[in-house]
Amino acid sequence: MNLADELHERATTRTGLTDFGDHDHVEGLHALLDGYANEAGLTEKGRTKVEGALANALAGRLRTESAWRQHPAHAETPVTRPIFVTGLPRSGTTALHRLLCADPRHQGLQLWLAAAPQPRPLRDHWASNPDFQAMQAQIDRRNAAVPGLKGMHFMAPDVVEECWWLEHQSMRSLAFPSVAHLPSYTRWLGQQDLSGSYRRHRRILQLIGMTSPEKRWVLKNPGHLFSLDALMAAYPDALVVQTHRDPRTVVASVSSLTSKTSAGTSSVFQGATVGRDSLDLWATATDRFLAARATYDAAQFADVRYEEFIADPVGTVERLYDAFRLPFDDEAHAAVSAADDVSRRGDRRPDHAYSLEEFGLSAGEVTERFDRYLAAFPELTVS
Repeated sequence: MNLADELHERATTRTGLTDFGDHDHVEGLHALLDGYANEAGLTEKGRTKVEGALANALAGRLRTESAWRQHPAHAETPVTRPIFVTGLPRSGTTALHRLLCADPRHQGLQLWLAAAPQPRPLRDHWASNPDFQAMQAQIDRRNAAVPGLKGMHFMAPDVVEECWWLEHQSMRSLAFPSVAHLPSYTRWLGQQDLSGSYRRHRRILQLIGMTSPEKRWVLKNPGHLFSLDALMAAYPDALVVQTHRDPRTVVASVSSLTSKTSAGTSSVFQGATVGRDSLDLWATATDRFLAARATYDAAQFADVRYEEFIADPVGTVERLYDAFRLPFDDEAHAAVSAADDVSRRGDRRPDHAYSLEEFGLSAGEVTERFDRYLAAFPELTVS
């Protein structure tokens, strides 16, 4: 039995389910496994981590297929003018996303539901749900293994997270090469039509949100930079927020975070390789997004500069509402203000230091690699 078959069997054993759907994920799984075997330089720890993540994604796929059959009415759930927050990683996407989700008229993708899609139950029932408890245990293990991780990226089962968790079910996601050295998979992904992955993405949101169909979805993922055309095909009325930050700071920060979270998993994905992969991956994604964005209605897009957001988070949210002609009433203002206050305290307070030199990069080469981005947004980036 090859590894792909073993992973499918592991997911089946865990869930008791056998229907993986249309099997459009198989090609991507094989592309990933080839890259992990021949390029990623995985250690034993790395192999265990990767195989566990892939088995989790396959289990999530099985769970989703089963839930779709159990709840056929999900197909009628509206997803109207969803907001997608994207932009370079470490440019404020997470903080902005969580503030937008604080509006009681909005809904986001809580981490535990991203891993185990199902109609979102009443909040009072979450803590007793085995899927919620399993995610809490997973986070506890992750935080124990990576000291200081909370200050770099706070996670909790009931906190909204990136929607790449849904893309993992299709095995087509920029999230995979963002945490491992997978150049062949990255090239393969760049040649794929990602429309099917986003159609599945939408259907999963319909399932989760069928208990709150009146609420607007707010999603977040820097990986959407790589796949705007597929996103807009699945969500033609989407409202897209692009965050901006000096790419020299971004590349240093994302390289540091990646290095911390992948420590001990690879003999090659370290130091300068992490830096070079991060630079190439996100510069390419940004170039793709710029080219695609120019072909859509400008009214569906808004921009946020990191420094302005940090200086005035609530005011930034209000300006976004104005840009998209959405009402920012007293209830929304109070909820967003309260969420901003909570984000500055305890484990949620950001704490992260880094430099380009740690990853074999210079400010000049990052600036050169992002020349199109800097030319397109000179007023939004640091000179």
